[in-house]
Amino acid sequence: MDQNKFARIAQVTVKLSAKFLRHRNYQKLEEAIGLLEATRRAELESGLPQEAYGVALVGNAGSGKSTALSHLFRTHPTLNLLRQDVVQADVASILVPSPSTLKLVGRSCLTGLGYPLQRDRTAGVIWELVQHHLQQRQTLLLHLDEAQDLMRSRSASEMTAVVNTLKSLMQHKEWPVGLVLSGLPDLKQLLNNDTQLGRRFEPIEFSQISYETDAGNVAKIIGQYGKESGLAVADEMLGRDVVQRLIYAGSSELGIVIKLIIAAIREALLSGSPRLETDHFIAAFSRKSGCVDDLNPFVREDFTETDPRLLLTTNEDLVTADTVWSGLK
Repeated sequence: MDQNKFARIAQVTVKLSAKFLRHRNYQKLEEAIGLLEATRRAELESGLPQEAYGVALVGNAGSGKSTALSHLFRTHPTLNLLRQDVVQADVASILVPSPSTLKLVGRSCLTGLGYPLQRDRTAGVIWELVQHHLQQRQTLLLHLDEAQDLMRSRSASEMTAVVNTLKSLMQHKEWPVGLVLSGLPDLKQLLNNDTQLGRRFEPIEFSQISYETDAGNVAKIIGQYGKESGLAVADEMLGRDVVQRLIYAGSSELGIVIKLIIAAIREALLSGSPRLETDHFIAAFSRKSGCVDDLNPFVREDFTETDPRLLLTTNEDLVTADTVWSGLK
């Protein structure tokens, strides 16, 4: 094993993974968060704080939701993200634990805010403490990631408690807090469960990509990432066949597609090839899924008959994967 070679390749792939690509849905998110922040600041300056509103970001796993919000909060010029060395934080970003209860989510918020509980409290008291510490830190926006877990396997009374807790944060008389919820499509059920809660949120969806609408952008990413890695990229790598297969292999999720491109570049660098070729995408998908060649979307002629979401597949697992991407039909 050549550890120096591995280290060089790792540096290239980490650099590529750290890149952030702005896209049309990200621009919607950026605008929504910007307006939410500006409204809260204007209300504070007027001395008349009103009820806050929120943004709900929904998308499948691999769509890039968490990456987008992390990048937005980290690079925003006027939003100070909560960190250990920060007293006043405009944004606090908390991961909802799974499985979750209202009490556990509240405890996670307190820990994130730097005030872990030393003894057990009721959910009501915990959320009063969350509200208090949000006000003490002058937090304008509370981000709850994987927020769909707030409503999974909940009774009607538990759902009511969740909804009321969220509304109370946004309606607090002294310090209303804007909410940013991000999660899987199940999150829609939480927002649609209560009309008053739902109307307080601007919904944004990171939808799946397709060859018809996104082929040019995907090809551009292949070419750009290959060039930055020192690899030549032939025109055939940017053509219909490879791009179609790549979008399908990535389950039509932009985040997964980008990871596959980076993985293929890693395979090219490992092999010592000066060019990015189809074989490298074949190897990247094989390493990712452990499938046999006949079920590799970059090998099989009728590649839409495979399911790229499965691991360690054999010919016995062959399925018709119409639900993965209907854009090819």
